[in-house]
Amino acid sequence: MALPVATQLRYWGLAALVVVAILWFLGDVILPFIVGILLAYILNPVVNRLERLGLGRAAATVLMMLAALTLLVAVVLLVVPPLIAQAMRLAETAPDYAEAFQGWLVTQFPQLETAEAPLRSAMDDLGAWLQERGSALAVGLLSSAQSLLSVVILLVVVPVVSTYLLIDWHSLVARVDALFPRQHAPTIRRLLGEIDRAVAAFIRGMGSVCLLMATYYGVALMAVGLQFGLVVGVAAGLLTFIPYVGAVLGGMLAIGLALFQFWGDWFSVFLVAAVFMAGQLVEGYGITPRVVGRSVGLHPVWILLAVAVFGSIFGLPGLLVAVPLAAAIAVLVRHGVGLYTQSALYREGSVPHGTDRDG
Repeated sequence: MALPVATQLRYWGLAALVVVAILWFLGDVILPFIVGILLAYILNPVVNRLERLGLGRAAATVLMMLAALTLLVAVVLLVVPPLIAQAMRLAETAPDYAEAFQGWLVTQFPQLETAEAPLRSAMDDLGAWLQERGSALAVGLLSSAQSLLSVVILLVVVPVVSTYLLIDWHSLVARVDALFPRQHAPTIRRLLGEIDRAVAAFIRGMGSVCLLMATYYGVALMAVGLQFGLVVGVAAGLLTFIPYVGAVLGGMLAIGLALFQFWGDWFSVFLVAAVFMAGQLVEGYGITPRVVGRSVGLHPVWILLAVAVFGSIFGLPGLLVAVPLAAAIAVLVRHGVGLYTQSALYREGSVPHGTDRDG
């Protein structure tokens, strides 16, 4: 006997709560599985294209996974070591930068020499905190990133999950489709299609944009001679998916480092600032509109809110699923608004266009 709609909604609501609880309590454990699912989602269109060219599904999947692993190994061997080295040096020298900044402030504003000055006290506290925690933080992050268990899990679980999902993608989609209520299946398929287009355009497009901007910022900052330019540039580029955050934070950090390194050489400071100004112009008006497109339907404020909320609640797994969930919620909200504008509640008492109510 078919379950009433109200009962089905309760069951689906309970299932949603279970998913939230899993993300909450098992975020670190399921992180490799989330990464594997996202990787399969990103690679699926390429596997489909290879399949249409005559390659078998399994062979196309193995070929793509080998290409992805080769690229990952190349990045780990060529980029990660200097990136970690610069991050370590930046954390170690952060107290020196804070002390130099404090000295510059005292030189420019002699009244800060008094121990009672609030800004002087704040700078003393900042310098002590950096001295105490900076190196420990860097060492902790490095040891965590290089944990043997974490590396083994990522290198084993992620490819395995992605491979099985890619091979069985069509059958999995068919099984999920078979679970849709037959009466509402066309509407659900349409909504899922809109969600897929929004997520695909954003993740695949913004992934390419982030890699391009990370390469540009890292190479350009090193070319102008900025110390720690690689780590600052890569971090700024990878944060490009959060609107304005990558450029603002990266620009502030890079210009701050340039002021200490090039004090008096204002042309070099200008070059560092110009790197970020040019990057923002090219990314905002050239790369992103062409690669991502303007039809994603995700407002920058909506993305910022989703990243802040899901990241603060679920940590790193929340950051990974923030944009897909934001896209799904946005599509459902637009669908709900459309139903409302077609409902009697909205249209009751409305006057057709061009009709005089009093006439």
